[in-house]
Amino acid sequence: MLRALIGALVIGLAAPSLGVYLVQRRLSLIGDGIGHVALTGVGVGLLLNQSPVLTAVVVAAVGAIGIELIRERGRTSGDLALALLFYGGIAGGVVLVGLSDDSSNASLMQYLFGSLITTSPQDIVVICVLGVAVLVAMTVFRPALFAVCNDEEYAKVSGLPVRTLNLLMSVTTAVTVTIAMRTVGLLLVSALMVVPVAAAQQVTRGFRSTMALAMAIGLVAAGAGVVVSAEIDTAPGATTVIVALVIFMGIAAGGAARRALRRTRHQPREVEPPDVVLQA
Repeated sequence: MLRALIGALVIGLAAPSLGVYLVQRRLSLIGDGIGHVALTGVGVGLLLNQSPVLTAVVVAAVGAIGIELIRERGRTSGDLALALLFYGGIAGGVVLVGLSDDSSNASLMQYLFGSLITTSPQDIVVICVLGVAVLVAMTVFRPALFAVCNDEEYAKVSGLPVRTLNLLMSVTTAVTVTIAMRTVGLLLVSALMVVPVAAAQQVTRGFRSTMALAMAIGLVAAGAGVVVSAEIDTAPGATTVIVALVIFMGIAAGGAARRALRRTRHQPREVEPPDVVLQA
């Protein structure tokens, strides 16, 4: 449980720090596509008796770089590229897992839906090292990444290395998806990147404040998800996502109520017209 909590907290910080850029670029679902490619990496690791986390990082990073280069050259549209990731990744992963010695359905479910309880000390080391690397990259390169996400053409004119920054974002997305698969699973990884950001956007205005609040929400959701799942004996990944969604709905409802109250206070009162006496 201690290893599970540490892994969840690291992912709770790293995933929203990257997700705020993906939401800004309207690429909220790219985590799903890369997650399916990471499943192929898991199959490669199981087939070769290597660490599935490390092989998944390599395969997902290669897939993310490839899809970014395809998108940049305009040979296919973004949604078609994501579809290729979805179908090819999930098919390759299922086939390779089936060919491996550990081909049980339980092994596949651990990576599809997360299995924090079975996280090994080696997995925790990999998760912590890569999670810290993602946090550092997203924080240090925040001004440049924000410029690219906001207006890529303006970033090119300003002299920023747009291709390098796009590739950096693709690689960090692959890394985040891969280390998060032990927490929420490959099928739910996008939720931990997007939902905290969506919740933070309800009450913040600036990019920096949105990023900070999203990371705080992700941290709370991850920690609470692990604790609640241990108490009621549910899947930690699904419980973490549900906690994040509850936080989002609470913030959205509170914001709507506050705006309605503000409109009521500023609504002008109706003034009755004075009596008019008509003289003959």
